[in-house]
Amino acid sequence: MIETIDEVQSKLADNRYIGDRALATSIFLALKIQKPLFIEGEAGVGKTEAAKVMADVLGARLIRLQCYEGIDLAHAAYEWNYPRQLLHIRLLGESADRRAAEREIFSAEFLLRRPLLDAIDNRDLVPPVLLIDEIDRSDEEFEAFLLELLSDFQISIPELGTIRAERPPFVVITSNRTREVHDALKRRCLYHWIDYPDLEKEIAIVEARVPEATDGLARQVATLPFPILAHVHHVVPLVDQFSDVVQLEVADALLRAHVLLVLLAEAVSPDLQHLQCQQRALEARGRDLDAQLLEHVLLADLPRVLQGHALQPLREQ
Repeated sequence: MIETIDEVQSKLADNRYIGDRALATSIFLALKIQKPLFIEGEAGVGKTEAAKVMADVLGARLIRLQCYEGIDLAHAAYEWNYPRQLLHIRLLGESADRRAAEREIFSAEFLLRRPLLDAIDNRDLVPPVLLIDEIDRSDEEFEAFLLELLSDFQISIPELGTIRAERPPFVVITSNRTREVHDALKRRCLYHWIDYPDLEKEIAIVEARVPEATDGLARQVATLPFPILAHVHHVVPLVDQFSDVVQLEVADALLRAHVLLVLLAEAVSPDLQHLQCQQRALEARGRDLDAQLLEHVLLADLPRVLQGHALQPLREQ
């Protein structure tokens, strides 16, 4: 059982998640007062990973519900197994008592449990972690259904009644803020915003999640001004207009570190910078640089990069 905020932060770090004290405080309070935790932030800053790591910290099962436009109760909470019900009715025959048959087919035996019901009606020794991921992708009608679950940790099924959680799960809701989530849902949760990490924090994240990366590689991944891999996975880096510092998504920075390690580059060499210039020149001419072309350029120039060229720091001004 977690007893202090420092313990939360320490256990997050032990599981290679670099979080600040504000996040540790939010998690601690959510655990202590049994409130859902609503985490907002830009895509790729570590919202989903926070829930995954908390499942490891608590030694609990992770139950994940990925939201999308049009999601409904049948996919999120429960659904009746209609084919099995029809088969059961046929086997009963015409002589069976109708009311008894209805009680049988609308019992828990014929219920298909989806993530929300699985989390509420759990029998785990340690309550599970329920991750409701990217709630902003769902419809407002689905938000309305969640209100009962978030406030009372229960689900009402007309045919069975109300199912209450004996051991409430630790609920984490994430949002990329592509739309505004209703205040009624937010009021039922503790709220935390995860911003883009600063330079030193991003270096620490890369070093924690990619331990084979050297300090120099982690720093250059975090400060790469025009990433050569941007067109492969369609990521547009954000540039701070006041400091000229590039803000990369955490997930993006980790991918870049893995790719550079695969290329056996322990720093950004002049040759790799040359590839970045080639990319910008193609963009200026209005030509699309797709993944296939970029792969061709990399493979063509990679031997020169790895043939003993002196690796230099990215910025020597």
